[in-house]
Amino acid sequence: MIDVQSLTMHYGPVVALDHVSFQTNPGEILGLLGPNGAGKTTAMRLLTTYLYPSSGTAKVDGFDILEEPLEVRKHIGYLPETVTLYADMQVDEYLAFVGKARGLEGARLAERMEWVKEACHLKTVWKHFLSELSKGYGQRAGLAQALIHDPKVLILDEPTSGLDPIQIIEIRSLIKSLAKQKTVVFSTHILQEVEVLADRIVILNEGKLVAQGTKRELAEKVPHTGKAPQDVSLEEIFIQLLVPRAVVKV
Repeated sequence: MIDVQSLTMHYGPVVALDHVSFQTNPGEILGLLGPNGAGKTTAMRLLTTYLYPSSGTAKVDGFDILEEPLEVRKHIGYLPETVTLYADMQVDEYLAFVGKARGLEGARLAERMEWVKEACHLKTVWKHFLSELSKGYGQRAGLAQALIHDPKVLILDEPTSGLDPIQIIEIRSLIKSLAKQKTVVFSTHILQEVEVLADRIVILNEGKLVAQGTKRELAEKVPHTGKAPQDVSLEEIFIQLLVPRAVVKV
């Protein structure tokens, strides 16, 4: 569903992404994991055609991000880390606007509006202005706009940012249910988020691909004493792969 081949991105002298390659399968949740500044958001912006890579390419549902960017955009829903909402619109007006921009109209638009209202738990704020929403409800509205056109691929940058514990559980449940019909790529620097949601994990650090695979596959790549791979925590894996051993001992 997504095939990333040697994606590289330079911001002047800074290499934000350095020849990164990975793939996802239909119905899979892929977690992009790494510390702040690892290159996760850059990778997502390249996949959504928001940015143009310095080199390399990727395909989304068979469409090349360089050669067919408009087709790529039709097939993805994108939730950026900072959601841009039109403060003077009501929630329903905003989602109708996004839906029409995505080519929806009539009964199909009404159907998708009703679906995102229920799925994203927006019923109580449906007629509220976006400027009145809390951070958590703003995040839900952002997720709703990413889902309004029923895309095949969801790209979510820190999807639970700013949510309270109950809302986090709800969004996690929604993401899991969506993966039954869609491919989901999400980024986070929170280990628990990846452990709970991801079928496979891509670990980035300083723009480079450190490792990728299932949690078990990653566990098999790091040294661990007296533990079976299934008993190694993601925290242990992360520390072994990213933190110098001398630092860990201190």
